[in-house]
Amino acid sequence: MWRVLANSFWMPERASTHAETVDPLFYFILGLCIFFTALIVTLLVVFVLRYRHRAGHQQQPSPSHSTRLELTWSIIPTILVLIIFYYGFRGYLRMSVVPPNAYRIDVTARMWNWQFTYPNGYSDGTLHIPVDTPILLVMRSEDVIHSLYVPAFRVKRDAVPGRYNRFWFQARQTGTFDVYCAEYCGTNHSQMLTKVVVHDPTDFQKWLVEAAEAENRLDPVAAGRKLFEGRGCTQCHSSGTTKLIGPGLQDVFGSQVRLADGSTVLAEDNYIRDSILHPQKQIVAGYGGEMPSYAGSLTDRQIDAIIWYMKSISKHHQSPLPSPAATAPTTQSVPATVPRP
Repeated sequence: MWRVLANSFWMPERASTHAETVDPLFYFILGLCIFFTALIVTLLVVFVLRYRHRAGHQQQPSPSHSTRLELTWSIIPTILVLIIFYYGFRGYLRMSVVPPNAYRIDVTARMWNWQFTYPNGYSDGTLHIPVDTPILLVMRSEDVIHSLYVPAFRVKRDAVPGRYNRFWFQARQTGTFDVYCAEYCGTNHSQMLTKVVVHDPTDFQKWLVEAAEAENRLDPVAAGRKLFEGRGCTQCHSSGTTKLIGPGLQDVFGSQVRLADGSTVLAEDNYIRDSILHPQKQIVAGYGGEMPSYAGSLTDRQIDAIIWYMKSISKHHQSPLPSPAATAPTTQSVPATVPRP
């Protein structure tokens, strides 16, 4: 029965072990709502018809109360509420106690993107996990409250500024599933979307190693473009001249930028770096100060890569690109071991 209901329009597919706890309780509450709605509406119609005003009909005396009726409508709802509490609390405990062998992934939320950092130091805007493995997400926000919601996994948890929140789940099938922000967090809240990709454990190990190595092999411009797209910069800045929440970045490097205080500044390396780390320091004229600071979120090498990307889309800069060998990191991250289910 549950398999049939799981494929209905009421709920998305059951892609995690938590669905086994959430779905039966959901359908139980839904069934109660349907039953009592039908009962109340039916009795309402019957009473309206039976006790309607009729010409010549004499008013009948009514008893002050019925002890049997009052006990019925008190005891039955109490029993139903206790049943809901019992299964809800049991499910809450199951979803709150993290298994000791859970694979930890750090989550950083900011307006308006998610960033997932793995134990080997690699970060990605898409969540990749192995199937049949407990996954622990440790979340924080760099600006306002966000909420990571995966409908197919039946999990949702807030990312709150100034503290860590954590929750766990275990995917039961491979595939790609939607991730939403379920807390209104500003103008582009509805676009704060990403995916969770569930791999076979062996494929996940392979992906994690290849993704980290591929990032290390990127030339500065390609690395900067990847950071620009993966760290949520595209939510506020276009790579052309289109104005979004922030100015378009095409031809910005090497140009004179007018600031909100009426002064102008040359958009060179130091200005770009300050705009990333201290965005409230020099606000561009015509824009507010919505951009959060990326201090502590980006390394110097990553900031350099973003600067090189901005140079590549600017007509004011024609300097030759350094060779990848000159910019390649001297150390390589060691991939983390994924616990076997």
